[in-house]
Amino acid sequence: MPTSKQFLVLLILVVVCLGIGFAGSFATSPNIDGWYKDLVKPPFNPPNTVFGPVWTFLYITMAVAAWLVWRKTGTFISTPMAVFILQLILNLAWSFLFFGAQNPLAGLIDIVFLWVSIVITIVLFWKVIPAAGVILIPYLLWVSFATVLNFSIWRLN
Repeated sequence: MPTSKQFLVLLILVVVCLGIGFAGSFATSPNIDGWYKDLVKPPFNPPNTVFGPVWTFLYITMAVAAWLVWRKTGTFISTPMAVFILQLILNLAWSFLFFGAQNPLAGLIDIVFLWVSIVITIVLFWKVIPAAGVILIPYLLWVSFATVLNFSIWRLN
């Protein structure tokens, strides 16, 4: 059972990770029914209503994985946590590049770096506590799909 301090840290991590998604929505929301709607998309493009619930789940799992690493190491100042923060920054940047700047190519370049940073995060988290690495696998799978989708949108437009 987590202590009150551990629970507070988990709560803070959940708020931070969900906050990244919320911040990204400032770039995404104004463009979803305008610019994005008019793009040619591949047949495997999911409905817009899928993205919010999937990302909410993924941001929560990212927070839990980071919390497990923090619990095991007792610090946020470590290489695994630095790479975790980097992938959060790249995650946020994607929304502003793809949607905000309306630039699928810039989004594609960012998401490739994001994908690599997720793989590195998984490996580093796994070395600290394997469960933390495993928890991030759905995130890697979703970003892999998003990378293919981003590439397809770029090529079609």
